[in-house]
Amino acid sequence: MTLHYKTLFVFLLSIPLFSFSQDDLLDELEVDESESQYVEAAFKGLKVVNFESTKLVAKGDLTFIVAHRFGSLENGIDTFFGLDDAVTRLNFVYGFTEWFNLGVSRSSLNAVYDVSLKYRLARQKRDGFPVNIVGFNALTINTALDSDDLPGLEFANRLGYVTQLLISRKINKSLSLEIAPTFFHENLIGAPIENQDNAQFAIGFGGRHKLTKRWSINADYALHLNRASGDPFRNALSIGVDLETGGHVFQLHFTNAQPINTIGFLRQATGNFSEGDIFFGFNLNRTF
Repeated sequence: MTLHYKTLFVFLLSIPLFSFSQDDLLDELEVDESESQYVEAAFKGLKVVNFESTKLVAKGDLTFIVAHRFGSLENGIDTFFGLDDAVTRLNFVYGFTEWFNLGVSRSSLNAVYDVSLKYRLARQKRDGFPVNIVGFNALTINTALDSDDLPGLEFANRLGYVTQLLISRKINKSLSLEIAPTFFHENLIGAPIENQDNAQFAIGFGGRHKLTKRWSINADYALHLNRASGDPFRNALSIGVDLETGGHVFQLHFTNAQPINTIGFLRQATGNFSEGDIFFGFNLNRTF
């Protein structure tokens, strides 16, 4: 990673430290939430599209997310426009408090399990703090790795780690934007590229534009900052719509990344929008 990218990344990670003073921290702890002037609903779904949003599950609620992503549309009728190559991720997220969530999921692609923590650090106020800041950490376990193909494989080789700062601002009633400086680490970098650093950096950009009371258009993009030369994978780009229907949010989208978990879409997006090599999918959120 070049010095320019390192400097940019460190600066983005430092934004909340520079702007969030000690007085603001004390205010967050002491002010009764019922009397505050928080800006609500920057995002209605727990995800923008691929990236996590700054929304959290409420205290005592359990949210079940079914994420389904079909194969590439490029193959046409041969795979029934991707229907034959679909992957699924099942994710349960529980709100232990108003500011802390725990998630557990399983993705069918590479049989990846992950455990995630999501926690609010600051909230946007109408006449105060300008952004929402949420931390996100995940531990992934790739159970598809086979010791017959990888002699000497150890459990630690299956692990990956993600650390993100999710920083969003609701600009007005219709528009919300998010930036997500991201560090992730894969203990084992597999084929087809072997010279990729295990420690990797990315920046996510996302947004939501409300079209009607129930509909919005969402998009996000992942800029990988230290991808190895010769790496065949691409930066993940996604666009879709959200539909709010009572107790759940239904998200429909197109993306060039078939993997759904964070390390997967950051590292292994293969599609090319200009060539029609894209994947249709949906996220269904249901809260109990």
